[in-house]
Amino acid sequence: MATTTQAIRRHAAAFARFVGLGGGVTLASSTALVLLSQWLPFAAANALTTVVSTVAATELHARFTFGHGRPDLAKHLQSAATIAVGWVATTGAVAALHAASPGAGVVLEQTVYLSATALIGLARYVVLRLAVFTDRTPEPTALANAPQGGASRREAYHAAA
Repeated sequence: MATTTQAIRRHAAAFARFVGLGGGVTLASSTALVLLSQWLPFAAANALTTVVSTVAATELHARFTFGHGRPDLAKHLQSAATIAVGWVATTGAVAALHAASPGAGVVLEQTVYLSATALIGLARYVVLRLAVFTDRTPEPTALANAPQGGASRREAYHAAA
């Protein structure tokens, strides 16, 4: 029972970090998207902000959400593959909004964009957790403040969670 409770707490803590870090990156990219879409078509602005935010989010999630240290190129590419679906979904959702309501303002556009992003984020967490950043002993950079001594690195990481 204690092991199940610990696992639930560990995954809940990782999900909370994912939401916090991913939400921060998403809000920053949303702001950049509003600014860029004044000069670029929405799909191009969305592609640009998606690339930049994916690199930033992958770095943050690898290090802090999943405790794996700095991700290599393969992890960045795997993470990018998960977000490609997100780009299609968010661009499609906003395109559908513009088709249904050509005069939709920026607030409605961002509501649709952020709602689609939240749904994609839930699916992305599962894929990143199960396929990209699978459970393994985290890198030392994720444990900079972890206690030293008899505890293993994985135990120290989970204790910090």
